[in-house]
Amino acid sequence: MPVVAVATRIGDINITLNALGTVTSLATVTVKTQIAGQLTQIAFQEGQIVKQGDFLAQIDPRPYQLTLEQDQGQIIRDQALLKEAEIDMERYHTLVDQDSLAKITYDQQVSLVQQYRGTVASDQAQIDTAKLNLAYCHIVSPVTGRVGIRQVDQGNYVQTSDANGIVIITQLQPISVIFTVPEDYLPQVLKRLRAGATLPVSAYDRTQTTKLADGILTTVDNEIDTTTGTVKMRAQFDNKDESLFPNQFVNAQLLVDVLRGTPVVPVSAVQRGAPGTYVYLVNEDNTVSVRPITIGPGTPELQSVSSGLADGDKVVIDGADKLKEGAQVQVSAPEERNAAGTPGAAGAPGDGEPKRRHRHKPPGDGDAAAGDAKDAPAGAPGSPDAADPGPAGANGQPPAHGTHAGPGGHGAPGDGAVKAPAAVATPQPGSTPPPGSTPQKDEKAP
Repeated sequence: MPVVAVATRIGDINITLNALGTVTSLATVTVKTQIAGQLTQIAFQEGQIVKQGDFLAQIDPRPYQLTLEQDQGQIIRDQALLKEAEIDMERYHTLVDQDSLAKITYDQQVSLVQQYRGTVASDQAQIDTAKLNLAYCHIVSPVTGRVGIRQVDQGNYVQTSDANGIVIITQLQPISVIFTVPEDYLPQVLKRLRAGATLPVSAYDRTQTTKLADGILTTVDNEIDTTTGTVKMRAQFDNKDESLFPNQFVNAQLLVDVLRGTPVVPVSAVQRGAPGTYVYLVNEDNTVSVRPITIGPGTPELQSVSSGLADGDKVVIDGADKLKEGAQVQVSAPEERNAAGTPGAAGAPGDGEPKRRHRHKPPGDGDAAAGDAKDAPAGAPGSPDAADPGPAGANGQPPAHGTHAGPGGHGAPGDGAVKAPAAVATPQPGSTPPPGSTPQKDEKAP
């Protein structure tokens, strides 16, 4: 029985966890105004990459500039009053020491000085507030990222209560992917993290065929979701080529550990049945035996074997459907099987030349051939002598089976049955044209 077998080899198996994830920005900021006023300038383009501190928009600063100047004038007045009160307080202190002034008057002056000092401090706070409002009129980017579509146009009156703000900025570099892992794998992941290991994470597209980016695991959530039995994890990616986009759906592959130096076989070699998990082991005498094995972690292509196989043991990977203990097999390598299945290989039936098309007789022609052939002259086309199904036909050609006479006694070789592929009949005068030409209808005999 032909089978395909490969040798067990020693290799490494990556222990990975596959999970569904969503690309999430590390910073998504809605830029809002902190004061009310008319939006006089928009300094960004939609979709532009801005850096932290870049100028974005300008609000009319004139009302706040006037308020600042007013507060500055007020503090000058109050500082003058304070200075006058302090001078009077010093005079009253001297008169009290000379018993020339009642002490209550001095105490009242001390209280007045403290009031003026408080007024000056309040004026200074008003000035600082006015300066801050002026700074708020000049809106800058709080983070580095990409600017979205603006929410308000130039010339509008904006307020702090506006829900949409002016624009949304999303950080793209670095960026993160949040994915969920079943709680059963959490101890294994935490054990590696506590040991100081850096766990790599790869992000693939929706079809899991194209790798988008490589990153590392940075965060494990502090609780398990009881409704799903999963825990959230965050992986961070540099995203220098901006292959990851916020809210994009990706497949995350977390590499937890690498199992090194273990016997590995193709997944197709592992069978499951009454003995449990087993393989068909090819012996030296080209017989097979059932070998129970214990499997470990695996990949979509390879399966690690914890026990039951050694390096170099040949196992069947194709043709195991009808095998049984002690069956005699004819072993071939996967390369030989692929070469035999290649189109155009030597010995493949029908590959050397194109298939030949054959004409089939029309219904009823075979019945007329037997009677009409007897009436035809001897040796004439279509007569029994000319169509004698002997070992060899006329002119050394093989006989044309099924030759019959037409309605006018004219024979048509090969119309009664399919011709032999190796022989081509020579058309006789008055016979039916060879296949591929337009057949002519014979005239009826008088």
